[in-house]
Amino acid sequence: MTVLEPYPGLYAYYDGRIVGKRLYSEAKNWLDDGAYSLGIATYALVASHEAIVYDSHTSLDHARAVRDHLEGLGVTAIRLVLSHWHTDHIAGNAIFADCEIIANRLTAKALIENVKTLARKTPPINPVVMPNRLFEGQMTLMLGPRTVELLQFDIHSADGTVLFLPDEGILLAGDTLEDTITYISEPEHIATHIAELNRLKTLPIRRILPDHGAREGIAAGGYAPSLIDANRDYLQRLLDRAEDPALDTLSLRDFVAEDIDAGRIIYFEPYEAVHRANIAEVRKARGIDAADQG
Repeated sequence: MTVLEPYPGLYAYYDGRIVGKRLYSEAKNWLDDGAYSLGIATYALVASHEAIVYDSHTSLDHARAVRDHLEGLGVTAIRLVLSHWHTDHIAGNAIFADCEIIANRLTAKALIENVKTLARKTPPINPVVMPNRLFEGQMTLMLGPRTVELLQFDIHSADGTVLFLPDEGILLAGDTLEDTITYISEPEHIATHIAELNRLKTLPIRRILPDHGAREGIAAGGYAPSLIDANRDYLQRLLDRAEDPALDTLSLRDFVAEDIDAGRIIYFEPYEAVHRANIAEVRKARGIDAADQG
Protein backbone atom coordinates (compact mmCIF):
# COMPACT_ATOMS: atom_id res chain seq x y z
CA MET A 1 0.00 0.00 0.00
CA THR A 2 1.24 3.47 -0.93
CA VAL A 3 0.51 6.58 1.13
CA LEU A 4 -0.07 9.62 -1.08
CA GLU A 5 -0.73 13.23 -0.09
CA PRO A 6 -2.51 14.90 -3.01
CA TYR A 7 -3.31 17.95 -0.83
CA PRO A 8 -1.91 19.17 2.50
CA GLY A 9 -3.51 17.17 5.28
CA LEU A 10 -5.41 14.92 2.84
CA TYR A 11 -3.93 11.43 2.51
CA ALA A 12 -4.78 8.66 0.04
CA TYR A 13 -4.03 5.02 0.85
CA TYR A 14 -3.64 3.31 -2.50
CA ASP A 15 -3.20 -0.34 -3.35
CA GLY A 16 -3.73 -2.53 -6.41
CA ARG A 17 -3.41 -2.27 -10.18
CA ILE A 18 -0.27 -4.42 -9.93
CA VAL A 19 -0.10 -6.84 -12.84
CA GLY A 20 0.17 -10.48 -11.77
CA LYS A 21 -0.13 -9.81 -8.04
CA ARG A 22 -2.95 -11.19 -5.88
CA LEU A 23 -3.48 -10.70 -2.16
CA TYR A 24 -5.90 -13.40 -1.06
CA SER A 25 -5.82 -16.44 -3.36
CA GLU A 26 -5.54 -17.65 -6.93
CA ALA A 27 -9.21 -18.66 -6.82
CA LYS A 28 -11.79 -16.05 -7.81
CA ASN A 29 -12.64 -13.71 -4.93
CA TRP A 30 -14.02 -10.20 -4.46
CA LEU A 31 -10.76 -8.76 -3.13
CA ASP A 32 -8.39 -9.80 -5.90
CA ASP A 33 -10.83 -9.77 -8.82
CA GLY A 34 -12.55 -6.54 -7.89
CA ALA A 35 -10.99 -3.93 -5.66
CA TYR A 36 -7.34 -4.97 -5.98
CA SER A 37 -7.28 -5.58 -9.72
CA LEU A 38 -8.96 -2.22 -10.39
CA GLY A 39 -6.96 -0.33 -7.75
CA ILE A 40 -8.46 1.27 -4.68
CA ALA A 41 -7.76 4.32 -2.54
CA THR A 42 -9.32 5.30 0.73
CA TYR A 43 -8.70 8.66 2.30
CA ALA A 44 -8.02 10.55 5.52
CA LEU A 45 -8.22 14.21 6.43
CA VAL A 46 -5.92 15.25 9.27
CA ALA A 47 -5.85 18.36 11.45
CA SER A 48 -3.60 18.29 14.51
CA HIS A 49 -4.62 15.27 16.62
CA GLU A 50 -7.90 14.62 14.75
CA ALA A 51 -8.67 12.70 11.58
CA ILE A 52 -11.67 11.86 9.42
CA VAL A 53 -11.17 8.59 7.54
CA TYR A 54 -13.25 7.99 4.41
CA ASP A 55 -13.78 4.23 4.03
CA SER A 56 -11.92 1.55 5.97
CA HIS A 57 -10.25 -0.19 2.99
CA THR A 58 -10.26 -3.76 1.74
CA SER A 59 -8.96 -5.73 4.72
CA LEU A 60 -8.07 -5.55 8.39
CA ASP A 61 -4.39 -5.34 7.44
CA HIS A 62 -5.01 -2.34 5.19
CA ALA A 63 -7.12 -0.63 7.83
CA ARG A 64 -4.49 -1.29 10.48
CA ALA A 65 -1.83 0.26 8.23
CA VAL A 66 -4.03 3.34 7.77
CA ARG A 67 -4.52 3.70 11.51
CA ASP A 68 -0.83 3.16 12.21
CA HIS A 69 0.04 5.91 9.75
CA LEU A 70 -2.42 8.32 11.35
CA GLU A 71 -1.24 7.56 14.88
CA GLY A 72 2.32 8.07 13.66
CA LEU A 73 1.25 11.60 12.69
CA GLY A 74 0.01 12.18 16.25
CA VAL A 75 -3.68 11.50 15.61
CA THR A 76 -5.56 10.41 18.74
CA ALA A 77 -9.19 10.96 17.64
CA ILE A 78 -10.63 9.34 14.52
CA ARG A 79 -14.02 9.52 12.89
CA LEU A 80 -14.71 6.96 10.14
CA VAL A 81 -17.14 7.84 7.34
CA LEU A 82 -18.55 5.03 5.17
CA SER A 83 -19.18 5.82 1.50
CA HIS A 84 -21.56 2.85 1.14
CA TRP A 85 -22.00 -0.73 2.31
CA HIS A 86 -20.02 -2.72 -0.30
CA THR A 87 -17.26 -5.14 0.76
CA ASP A 88 -14.12 -3.26 -0.27
CA HIS A 89 -15.21 -0.15 1.64
CA ILE A 90 -16.21 -1.68 4.98
CA ALA A 91 -13.91 -4.71 5.30
CA GLY A 92 -11.58 -2.87 7.69
CA ASN A 93 -14.28 -1.45 9.98
CA ALA A 94 -13.26 -3.60 12.94
CA ILE A 95 -9.96 -1.70 13.24
CA PHE A 96 -12.02 1.44 13.92
CA ALA A 97 -14.57 -0.21 16.21
CA ASP A 98 -13.61 2.09 19.09
CA CYS A 99 -14.18 5.20 16.95
CA GLU A 100 -17.22 7.11 15.82
CA ILE A 101 -18.40 5.42 12.60
CA ILE A 102 -20.65 7.64 10.51
CA ALA A 103 -22.97 6.50 7.73
CA ASN A 104 -26.29 7.41 6.21
CA ARG A 105 -29.33 5.45 7.31
CA LEU A 106 -29.52 3.41 4.10
CA THR A 107 -25.94 2.21 4.60
CA ALA A 108 -26.74 1.10 8.14
CA LYS A 109 -29.86 -0.69 6.89
CA ALA A 110 -27.94 -2.46 4.12
CA LEU A 111 -25.23 -3.61 6.52
CA ILE A 112 -27.82 -5.01 8.94
CA GLU A 113 -29.61 -6.84 6.12
CA ASN A 114 -26.38 -8.28 4.68
CA VAL A 115 -24.51 -9.38 7.79
CA LYS A 116 -24.79 -13.08 6.91
CA THR A 117 -24.02 -12.48 3.24
CA LEU A 118 -20.88 -10.52 4.05
CA ALA A 119 -19.73 -13.23 6.48
CA ARG A 120 -20.01 -15.80 3.67
CA LYS A 121 -18.02 -13.76 1.17
CA THR A 122 -14.58 -14.85 -0.04
CA PRO A 123 -12.72 -13.48 1.85
CA PRO A 124 -15.29 -13.21 4.67
CA ILE A 125 -16.11 -10.00 6.49
CA ASN A 126 -16.85 -11.06 10.03
CA PRO A 127 -17.63 -9.31 12.27
CA VAL A 128 -19.48 -6.61 10.34
CA VAL A 129 -18.97 -3.55 12.53
CA MET A 130 -21.96 -1.22 12.33
CA PRO A 131 -21.99 2.59 12.18
CA ASN A 132 -22.85 4.28 15.47
CA ARG A 133 -23.79 7.73 14.14
CA LEU A 134 -26.34 8.08 11.36
CA PHE A 135 -27.55 10.88 9.14
CA GLU A 136 -30.00 11.37 6.31
CA GLY A 137 -29.40 13.54 3.28
CA GLN A 138 -26.59 15.75 4.56
CA MET A 139 -24.29 16.21 7.54
CA THR A 140 -21.67 18.89 8.18
CA LEU A 141 -18.55 18.14 10.19
CA MET A 142 -15.67 20.38 11.24
CA LEU A 143 -12.05 19.25 11.26
CA GLY A 144 -9.83 22.06 12.47
CA PRO A 145 -10.44 24.91 10.01
CA ARG A 146 -11.94 22.60 7.37
CA THR A 147 -15.66 22.31 6.72
CA VAL A 148 -16.52 18.77 5.67
CA GLU A 149 -19.88 18.03 4.07
CA LEU A 150 -21.29 14.51 3.83
CA LEU A 151 -23.84 14.35 1.02
CA GLN A 152 -26.08 11.44 0.12
CA PHE A 153 -26.41 10.39 -3.54
CA ASP A 154 -28.11 7.43 -5.21
CA ILE A 155 -25.26 6.63 -7.60
CA HIS A 156 -23.81 3.12 -8.06
CA SER A 157 -25.53 2.12 -4.84
CA ALA A 158 -28.69 3.60 -3.34
CA ASP A 159 -26.81 4.40 -0.12
CA GLY A 160 -23.94 6.46 -1.54
CA THR A 161 -22.24 9.13 0.57
CA VAL A 162 -19.71 11.53 -0.91
CA LEU A 163 -17.42 13.79 1.12
CA PHE A 164 -17.13 17.35 -0.13
CA LEU A 165 -14.73 20.08 0.98
CA PRO A 166 -16.61 23.22 -0.11
CA ASP A 167 -13.82 25.71 0.59
CA GLU A 168 -11.41 23.79 -1.64
CA GLY A 169 -13.84 22.30 -4.13
CA ILE A 170 -12.49 18.78 -3.52
CA LEU A 171 -14.84 15.80 -3.80
CA LEU A 172 -14.07 12.38 -2.32
CA ALA A 173 -16.37 10.36 -4.53
CA GLY A 174 -16.32 6.81 -3.16
CA ASP A 175 -17.78 4.58 -5.90
CA THR A 176 -20.12 7.23 -7.33
CA LEU A 177 -17.39 7.87 -9.93
CA GLU A 178 -14.68 5.60 -11.32
CA ASP A 179 -11.91 5.68 -13.89
CA THR A 180 -12.20 4.02 -16.44
CA ILE A 181 -15.96 3.37 -16.04
CA THR A 182 -18.50 2.95 -13.30
CA TYR A 183 -19.33 -0.55 -12.04
CA ILE A 184 -23.07 -1.17 -12.30
CA SER A 185 -24.35 -2.84 -9.15
CA GLU A 186 -28.03 -1.78 -9.33
CA PRO A 187 -28.97 -1.86 -13.04
CA GLU A 188 -32.64 -1.25 -12.36
CA HIS A 189 -31.76 2.20 -10.99
CA ILE A 190 -29.55 3.50 -13.82
CA ALA A 191 -31.99 6.24 -14.78
CA THR A 192 -31.87 7.45 -11.17
CA HIS A 193 -28.06 7.25 -11.18
CA ILE A 194 -27.92 9.42 -14.31
CA ALA A 195 -30.21 12.01 -12.73
CA GLU A 196 -28.15 11.96 -9.54
CA LEU A 197 -24.92 12.40 -11.51
CA ASN A 198 -26.46 15.54 -12.98
CA ARG A 199 -27.25 16.69 -9.43
CA LEU A 200 -23.68 15.92 -8.36
CA LYS A 201 -22.41 18.08 -11.20
CA THR A 202 -24.15 21.13 -9.71
CA LEU A 203 -21.68 21.16 -6.80
CA PRO A 204 -18.80 23.67 -7.18
CA ILE A 205 -16.26 20.87 -7.69
CA ARG A 206 -12.70 21.65 -8.75
CA ARG A 207 -11.07 18.22 -8.35
CA ILE A 208 -12.35 14.68 -7.76
CA LEU A 209 -10.67 11.87 -5.81
CA PRO A 210 -12.47 8.56 -6.50
CA ASP A 211 -11.90 5.33 -4.61
CA HIS A 212 -11.16 3.52 -7.88
CA GLY A 213 -8.85 5.38 -10.23
CA ALA A 214 -5.28 5.70 -11.45
CA ARG A 215 -2.60 6.00 -8.78
CA GLU A 216 -0.80 8.72 -10.74
CA GLY A 217 -3.97 10.74 -11.21
CA ILE A 218 -4.85 10.62 -7.53
CA ALA A 219 -1.30 11.51 -6.50
CA ALA A 220 -1.39 14.53 -8.82
CA GLY A 221 -4.56 15.90 -7.22
CA GLY A 222 -7.33 13.90 -8.81
CA TYR A 223 -9.65 14.33 -11.75
CA ALA A 224 -11.44 17.24 -13.37
CA PRO A 225 -15.25 17.56 -12.98
CA SER A 226 -15.53 16.12 -16.51
CA LEU A 227 -15.16 12.68 -14.87
CA ILE A 228 -18.82 13.10 -13.91
CA ASP A 229 -19.76 13.62 -17.57
CA ALA A 230 -17.77 10.55 -18.62
CA ASN A 231 -19.47 8.29 -16.05
CA ARG A 232 -22.93 9.69 -16.80
CA ASP A 233 -22.54 9.44 -20.58
CA TYR A 234 -21.27 5.87 -20.30
CA LEU A 235 -24.46 4.87 -18.48
CA GLN A 236 -26.66 6.67 -20.99
CA ARG A 237 -24.91 5.03 -23.94
CA LEU A 238 -25.39 1.61 -22.34
CA LEU A 239 -29.11 2.25 -21.96
CA ASP A 240 -29.39 3.53 -25.51
CA ARG A 241 -27.52 0.60 -27.05
CA ALA A 242 -28.45 -2.33 -24.80
CA GLU A 243 -30.40 -4.07 -27.58
CA ASP A 244 -27.72 -3.48 -30.23
CA PRO A 245 -25.97 -6.80 -31.11
CA ALA A 246 -22.92 -4.82 -32.26
CA LEU A 247 -22.28 -3.96 -28.62
CA ASP A 248 -20.93 -7.47 -28.08
CA THR A 249 -18.07 -6.98 -30.54
CA LEU A 250 -17.20 -3.42 -29.55
CA SER A 251 -14.37 -3.09 -27.03
CA LEU A 252 -14.63 -0.78 -24.04
CA ARG A 253 -11.74 1.24 -25.48
CA ASP A 254 -13.82 1.94 -28.59
CA PHE A 255 -17.06 2.41 -26.64
CA VAL A 256 -15.56 5.26 -24.59
CA ALA A 257 -12.99 6.46 -27.14
CA GLU A 258 -14.30 10.03 -27.14
CA ASP A 259 -13.84 10.36 -23.38
CA ILE A 260 -10.37 8.80 -23.50
CA ASP A 261 -9.28 11.11 -26.33
CA ALA A 262 -10.61 14.14 -24.42
CA GLY A 263 -8.66 13.14 -21.28
CA ARG A 264 -11.77 12.74 -19.14
CA ILE A 265 -10.82 9.14 -18.30
CA ILE A 266 -7.76 6.90 -18.69
CA TYR A 267 -8.14 3.51 -20.36
CA PHE A 268 -7.32 0.60 -18.04
CA GLU A 269 -7.66 -2.83 -19.66
CA PRO A 270 -9.16 -4.74 -16.66
CA TYR A 271 -12.27 -2.59 -17.01
CA GLU A 272 -13.06 -4.51 -20.22
CA ALA A 273 -14.39 -7.29 -17.97
CA VAL A 274 -16.38 -4.77 -15.94
CA HIS A 275 -17.88 -3.43 -19.17
CA ARG A 276 -18.97 -6.93 -20.25
CA ALA A 277 -20.55 -7.52 -16.85
CA ASN A 278 -22.31 -4.15 -17.07
CA ILE A 279 -23.79 -5.00 -20.47
CA ALA A 280 -25.10 -8.30 -19.11
CA GLU A 281 -26.61 -6.61 -16.05
CA VAL A 282 -28.37 -3.93 -18.10
CA ARG A 283 -29.81 -6.49 -20.49
CA LYS A 284 -30.96 -8.71 -17.67
CA ALA A 285 -32.68 -5.78 -15.91
CA ARG A 286 -34.44 -4.84 -19.14
CA GLY A 287 -35.48 -8.40 -19.94
CA ILE A 288 -33.30 -8.65 -23.03
CA ASP A 289 -32.44 -12.28 -23.85
CA ALA A 290 -28.69 -12.62 -24.39
CA ALA A 291 -29.38 -15.38 -26.94
CA ASP A 292 -31.22 -12.84 -29.09
CA GLN A 293 -28.06 -10.75 -29.36
CA GLY A 294 -26.18 -13.38 -31.32
